[in-house]
Amino acid sequence: MDNDIVIEQDAYQWLRGHLGGFLRFDGERIAIKIAPMADGTFVAPVMVAMLMAADTVLELPDDGEDDLHLMVSLEKFDERDDTSGCADRWRTYHGDPPDVNWARITIDAVKFHGHFIDGEVFVRPNALGTQESPICRAINRTKRDLVRTAIFQQFRADAEDPLVVGVDADGFDVRRQFDILRLRTPTDGVVSDEASALKALESLANS
Repeated sequence: MDNDIVIEQDAYQWLRGHLGGFLRFDGERIAIKIAPMADGTFVAPVMVAMLMAADTVLELPDDGEDDLHLMVSLEKFDERDDTSGCADRWRTYHGDPPDVNWARITIDAVKFHGHFIDGEVFVRPNALGTQESPICRAINRTKRDLVRTAIFQQFRADAEDPLVVGVDADGFDVRRQFDILRLRTPTDGVVSDEASALKALESLANS
């Protein structure tokens, strides 16, 4: 596989595995959590000052050389007019928001391990579409022990009450008490429906 493609894929998977970090703007650096949307953008509650800043950089999860640095644009939206459920999506992932202002986040460019990557690489709509919510409900209704086992196998960590809040072709987003874990499937693009999602989860639990 071409090295550039490998770097891009690694950077994208890093992004999906680190949905919390810091936003730098106008000399400030504030903790922030983001949630993925079905169209490939991200959403977050933000401060008014962030919306007014000329340059905003998202650091996931920190500002080290091995972390992900994303130059982003913030587009304000009003939750009262939010027909796509962006704010509710964030609450599903992270709980109560720390702010009442909301923004869609578009990635303009990325720096990762010394490489610069165009932001378009990170706009990856969820191919599962309307299947995502039913799949999450099915797993949370009957397979939570399997999720717990898969988390232990991949992270050697416990999850007392895991809740699957997102699923796409490459893995599962699982909410624990204080964070989101990314259960990545061994093979990208393996999840296409409920049956393949359950099969992938079983494979993760038995690996």
